[in-house]
Amino acid sequence: MRESSVTTDHSSMFFFKSPLLPVIVCSLLWGSAFPAIKTVYQNWDIQGLQRSLSFIFLFAGVRFCLSGVGLLIFGENLKNELRVTSWKLIAGFALAQTFIQYVFFYQAVSASSASLTALLVATGSFWWMILAPLIQKTPWPSPTQWFGLVLGGLGVVLAIYKPGAGAGNPILGAFFMLTATASGAIALIIFAKIKPTMSAINATGLSLLLGGIGLTLIGGQALRDIGKMFDLSAILATFWLAFVSATAFSIWNHLSTIFPVNLLASYRFLIPVCGVLEALVLLKTESPGWGLIAGGSLVITSMLLAKHTSSERTN
Repeated sequence: MRESSVTTDHSSMFFFKSPLLPVIVCSLLWGSAFPAIKTVYQNWDIQGLQRSLSFIFLFAGVRFCLSGVGLLIFGENLKNELRVTSWKLIAGFALAQTFIQYVFFYQAVSASSASLTALLVATGSFWWMILAPLIQKTPWPSPTQWFGLVLGGLGVVLAIYKPGAGAGNPILGAFFMLTATASGAIALIIFAKIKPTMSAINATGLSLLLGGIGLTLIGGQALRDIGKMFDLSAILATFWLAFVSATAFSIWNHLSTIFPVNLLASYRFLIPVCGVLEALVLLKTESPGWGLIAGGSLVITSMLLAKHTSSERTN
């Protein structure tokens, strides 16, 4: 038993020695969520089910309730951590990371293509560079980072202008996704205040569970059709998405306890890359337009500029 424990500790230390490997794992997991959600939506369309907000929110709520419960089962010292952690911070974290973020996220994937919304995940880093100095009083972006923000903004405009086949309503989808990523950036700022008294697993588990309950409640009208909504493919997708949330958010939030959040934000370019590639490979209904390719290249370039500048500051 002792040898096994030591081996696990060494494996964990190797995995988190650099942010690159765990960020790649998170990116692949989160990237798979876009085609998974879109596939469920398309199956509803085939069955003649109306893609209403109550359907969308109930689908999301079940996912996050499952992932939250799954994480809390593996958490430790939850009662002790709850005694010393502000419930206002926990509620704010759940509201920003899960409830508000995914109210808009799921609508974004419904309104537009999975590949476009995956690319727009990159805006989370832009939000972070703007919001962190205002809220946490961290240094403002350098001239190079401001240039990167402008470049990234131009890339987003190009991607929305000509996103390619299956784009749906790219402007509405972009609005929803920009709102979702802004909420996600605020959630990271709130978590910075929680992590001194609560582990990443417990904080993430509570956030997902509480947010999932909220999403389930506002989607409650769809409960009468839950049997039609959750056919075998939707059930499998929900369990996969629950695993994605529990695993990726836990890893990401744990990373924020080890590495500067500015540095992590600069690595987020891997998330849209994985999301776009997985969506285009797995969804036959989507193909990239020139705007998505050119805009995506600008967005990734802007994030690499931000990463280079962040690395120099960190070193």
